[in-house]
Amino acid sequence: MRTALEQHPGRIALSSSLSIEDQVLTDILVRLDPAARIFTLDTGRLFPETYTLIDRTNKHYGIRIEVFFPEREAVEKMVNGQGINLFYDSLPQRKECCRVRKIEPLRRAFAGLDAWICGLRREQSVTRTEVLPVERDEANGLVKINPLFDWTEQEVWDYIHTHNVPYNTLHDEGFPSIGCQPCTRAVAPGADPRSGRWWWESPEHKECGLHRR
Repeated sequence: MRTALEQHPGRIALSSSLSIEDQVLTDILVRLDPAARIFTLDTGRLFPETYTLIDRTNKHYGIRIEVFFPEREAVEKMVNGQGINLFYDSLPQRKECCRVRKIEPLRRAFAGLDAWICGLRREQSVTRTEVLPVERDEANGLVKINPLFDWTEQEVWDYIHTHNVPYNTLHDEGFPSIGCQPCTRAVAPGADPRSGRWWWESPEHKECGLHRR
């Protein structure tokens, strides 16, 4: 993290989904540089608890996380043409919803950056087993930094509890991975942490497109 900040002064940011990983990275980043840029994406379909966490995190660290929203016209066209819950109907429609609500806002958030930081871990899912600490994000023309690539979930939680890092209260209710409310559900203890995301799809499809390899 320190090296990345030094190599990309003023042109690097943490993209936070408010996950436990991103909350750990927020804590580390603020310690290294209180003025470092942190942004998140508000898809318009998040859990109330996630909005509460944004506010709690801002107040805890004395920061202001930037929030990027999807374009109103694009959301209206998609919903009016394909339905309010189109993502349940087919994989292409789910990916279209992710594109409108996540991918396009992310591209706007990347404007002026050379590199971005995110909380991917190899242990998270079958689609992330080859994550490297530093990668080239060819789709966006950026360097991608994954500081927690080899951390275990237990190490993430140990850091959170040791440093009193704010986290989403839904984690205490059986939600190990939290995204949009209609596409996320609680899982049984010991189940695959990502099994509650897009649970109607095959595991190899469970990415929204933010982390293409």
